[in-house]
Amino acid sequence: MEIKLDYTNMMADVAGEHGIREEELETLADRIGTIHRDLMDRREKGSLPVYDLPFDREQVEEVRSLADSLAERFDNLVVLGIGGSALGTIAVSRALGPFHHNLCDAQGRNGRPRLFVLDNVDPVGVGETLEILEPQRTCFLVISKSGSTVETMSQFMVAQHWVREQVADAWRDHFVLLTDPTSGPLRKLAREEGFRSCTIPEKVGGRFTVLTPVSLLPLAATGIDIEGLLAGAAAMADQVTRPGLADNPAYLNAALQYLAYGKGLKISVLMPYSDRLRDVADWFRQLWAESLGKKFSLSGDVVHVGPTPVRALGTTDQHSQVQLYMEGPADKVVTFVAVENYGRQVAIPSFPEAPELDYLAGHSLNELIASERQATALALTQNGRPNCTLSLPAVTPEAVGALLYMLEIQTLVAGGLFQINPLDQPGVEEGKKFTHALMGRAGFEDKKAEFDAFEKGVKRRSI
Repeated sequence: MEIKLDYTNMMADVAGEHGIREEELETLADRIGTIHRDLMDRREKGSLPVYDLPFDREQVEEVRSLADSLAERFDNLVVLGIGGSALGTIAVSRALGPFHHNLCDAQGRNGRPRLFVLDNVDPVGVGETLEILEPQRTCFLVISKSGSTVETMSQFMVAQHWVREQVADAWRDHFVLLTDPTSGPLRKLAREEGFRSCTIPEKVGGRFTVLTPVSLLPLAATGIDIEGLLAGAAAMADQVTRPGLADNPAYLNAALQYLAYGKGLKISVLMPYSDRLRDVADWFRQLWAESLGKKFSLSGDVVHVGPTPVRALGTTDQHSQVQLYMEGPADKVVTFVAVENYGRQVAIPSFPEAPELDYLAGHSLNELIASERQATALALTQNGRPNCTLSLPAVTPEAVGALLYMLEIQTLVAGGLFQINPLDQPGVEEGKKFTHALMGRAGFEDKKAEFDAFEKGVKRRSI
C-alpha cells in the first residue's frame, strides 16, 4: 500500500518565491541524519514505543477477544474520552466503516454495535445522546491515561448514574476502563471494583494512541479491520525509518513543512479529497498542534514556534476556504490527500432539459473530484502558493494505517527540526489546573486564589 508524496508544487522553480530550493533541502541533510540517529537510539532504548505499536501482537489478541465479547452483548458502544482518546477512533471509523454506520440496521452493521464518541462535556451533546440509547444495551469505554481527566471523569460519573438507575448492581458490566497500566484512579477502580480494563502503553501520549487499545478496541468492536490497519502501519515502518530524505516520505515532508514555516508559511492546511478521510485531518490537527506548538526549545530558550494546522475538505472547502488560500496572506502551505480508487463509481447521466450541462454527461463523480483537486493545486501554484499531494491507492485499512503512521513519524522529525519536545504539552496543563481549582478540587487552592485575584484586578468589558 504505497503512499506517494508529490512535492513538485512545493519547489521554488515551480511555486516561486515562497517555494523551497533544492539547496535548502540539501542543507538539512546533516540535521536529518542527526535526528534520525537520535530517534533510532531512543527507540532501541524503549523510550519511543510508538514506533513498535504496529508489531505488538499481544495487544491485538487482547483487544480482539474483548471487542468480540462487547459486540455480542451490546447494541451501542459509547466512547468517553477527549483529544487523543477520541479523535483517532473518529477518524478511522469514518474512513473504514460504513459511511452511515449508525443509520444501518444490525445486518448492515454485520451485527456490530453503533458507535458514539462523546468528546466534549456540552450538556446538550451528552444529554441528547443518552436519551436515544437503552442502558441495558449500551457499553461505555472510559478512556483516560491519567485516570483523572476532568471531562472524561465527569462523563463517567453521569453515565454510571444513568446506567445504575436501570440495571442496578450489574452496572459495572457496562463499562470498560482504558488507562495507565499501574497507576491512577481508573486503574484503582479496575483493581478494586472488578471493571474490565485495557492498558494504555506507557510512554505513548494521547495523540499517538491511535494504534493502541484506545482506538483499536472501539474500532474492532464496531467491525473495523484492525489487523489490516496495523499491517499497513508496519509496512510503512520500513519506509519511515530510512535515514535519508530521498526515500523517506515522513522525513521529506517534515523538512518541507519546516522550510516552508521559515519562509513565513506558518499555517499548514491538510485537505483530503475524500469524505471518508475528512476526520483524519481533524486527528492530524491535534497531532501537529499539540506536538509542535511550544514556548521553549530543547535548550530552554523562549522560541514560541509551531505551525498552525487547519483542516479542510475537498471539494467542500473550495467554496469556503480556497479564496483565502489563493488571494489572502501568503502564510499557508497546503497538503492535499488524493485517493486513486474510491471503490465506487458514480456516473453523471445526461440531462436533456439542461443542454448547457452536456459537457458533464458521460463523465463520473470520480473524474470530477480528481479534476477539482488537480485544478485547485495548479491554481494555487500559479498564484505562488506552495502545495504538495499525498496519494493513497485506495481508502483501505492498510492505506489508512500507513498514512497515520507516516504522519506520526513526520511529527517526531519535525519536532527535531524545530528543536522542541514533540511529546509534551505543558501549555495544556495550566488550563487544567485552573479548571480543577474552579471545580473545587483539593490541592488547587493556590490556583483558585490566583484566578480570583486576576478576576478582581481586571475590569470586565462586555456589551
